[in-house]
Amino acid sequence: MVDVDRAQVMAYRVATLGLAERGSARPADLPVLDLGVQEYTPGSAQVALAARTSADAADDRLVTVWAARGAPHLHRRADLKTLVRQLWPISDADAAARIKSGQIPEGAKLGLEAFRVTAQAFRDVVKEPMPRGEVSTEVSQRVPEALTYECRSCRARHIAGNIWQHSGLAGGVEVQSRGRDAMLGPLRNAPPMPKKNAGADELTLSYLRFLGPAGPLEVGKYLGSSTAEMKSVWPDDRLTQVTVEGRKVWLPADAVDALEAAGPVPGVRFVPPMDPLLQARDRDVLVPDREQQKEVWRILGNPGALLVDGEVAGVWRAKMSGKKRVDLTITTFGSLSAARRKQVEKESVEVARAREVPEVKVVFE
Repeated sequence: MVDVDRAQVMAYRVATLGLAERGSARPADLPVLDLGVQEYTPGSAQVALAARTSADAADDRLVTVWAARGAPHLHRRADLKTLVRQLWPISDADAAARIKSGQIPEGAKLGLEAFRVTAQAFRDVVKEPMPRGEVSTEVSQRVPEALTYECRSCRARHIAGNIWQHSGLAGGVEVQSRGRDAMLGPLRNAPPMPKKNAGADELTLSYLRFLGPAGPLEVGKYLGSSTAEMKSVWPDDRLTQVTVEGRKVWLPADAVDALEAAGPVPGVRFVPPMDPLLQARDRDVLVPDREQQKEVWRILGNPGALLVDGEVAGVWRAKMSGKKRVDLTITTFGSLSAARRKQVEKESVEVARAREVPEVKVVFE
């Protein structure tokens, strides 16, 4: 059995996720798009791409859809036909776990039917680009009341956000813009609505390839499901058991050599909040210190993470100063040498490039 420590796992993940060396590949050609890149805040996905490639972020082969956990992710258009089947719930129990919410206590009991009726409502409503609010109103009127809740501020019933976003891809919807003027639109050549899950094992392999070694617990959390459901589709025959500081976890068999060969990752990277690296659910591996974890993963408003030599060395936040400059405030978890600070300042231009502004100012706290 392969036995590694957390530093080796971090080195493997940073390299596999494309953060060890910035290349020049177009975004859709980056391997990390197999997993998808979450857009946590408007523009954060572009920062994630800039950390991995010097190429322009614009790539018409990519589209933003509600994917894992119903969160908006950049994915390849060519992958959607497979992805929609992989993300479709495995069972009624899986569906219930994904949409369980205090807002709709009876809604989870509908299981797979909740996904089916909501996806169909999207297909009936979204025939052209529409404001998100209008889509919500129309879809809410077409689903069972158990999937809606009473909104006191506008005195109307709205579909709960968890089932709404979990069903968007199956409903043939793309996220065209977010924020105050959020727009949804019909996916070009949308894949048909799934009748059942197909490929949950392949989705598990993708998670483990990029964010492994890990177990069913972590994969279940990543998808918003349960450990039991992940165990039911666990691809044992394609995995190798690995020990990480005494804990038994798994990695795709063909990735073991890369794990054992992973070495130090020199350099600096700015990764945005909810970057694929930060999506791993074994946070003690990513950031061993519990107080530092609270800085990286907050209840509201996560910051980005500063990587130094392949380790999370602090957090950062961005704020626009006019239309031509982005200000980055960096809070480090330890002291940085003058030479290291110069490295950080040099790397900060990549954040400005991603945000399409010519200037950047760095402030260390």
